[in-house]
Amino acid sequence: MRIITGSARGTTLKTLPGEETTRPTAERVKEAMFSAVQFELGDRVVLELFGGCGQLSLEALSRGAASATIVDSARAACGIIKENAVKTKLFDRCRVICSDWKSFVKGMAGRASYSLLLLDPPYKAGAVDEVLSLVLECGLLSDDAVVIAETAADGVPVPPDGWTAKAYRYGKTYVTILRRNGEGER
Repeated sequence: MRIITGSARGTTLKTLPGEETTRPTAERVKEAMFSAVQFELGDRVVLELFGGCGQLSLEALSRGAASATIVDSARAACGIIKENAVKTKLFDRCRVICSDWKSFVKGMAGRASYSLLLLDPPYKAGAVDEVLSLVLECGLLSDDAVVIAETAADGVPVPPDGWTAKAYRYGKTYVTILRRNGEGER
């Protein structure tokens, strides 16, 4: 696994052994995710709630996002994320938090605003809907926020009221891009 393009292009990333703890995003899926928003990444403030090895946030930073907060509940994953951030020379623009996603979101309510939310939770029907509901309830997204979610077929999110979604399929993986109605439409 590597950073595809940008300032850290070609840097290989470390992952935790086995897919029980994390499921890294396939390179072709990651490329498709970022191709869909490539001209919108500049100065985005990123929140990734299921960090794994940090590859999605680090890709966004490499492509021009301003900063990233990467959350994961596993201490080993947080260590790998920090190693990868240092290796890509993007550590100074990262904040790595070892916490479960719910505690982090509730704790940040009214204290932060993110313009790019990256979600790649464990594949489970309704997982992204649950996360997005709490993130919106806690007011963590800016008005121009974009949400990118990776799921299995049974986990494709239902857009919340006032949001639109476009889903793309890559084998068994679905990538859904959500935006507030009227934001970023072409």
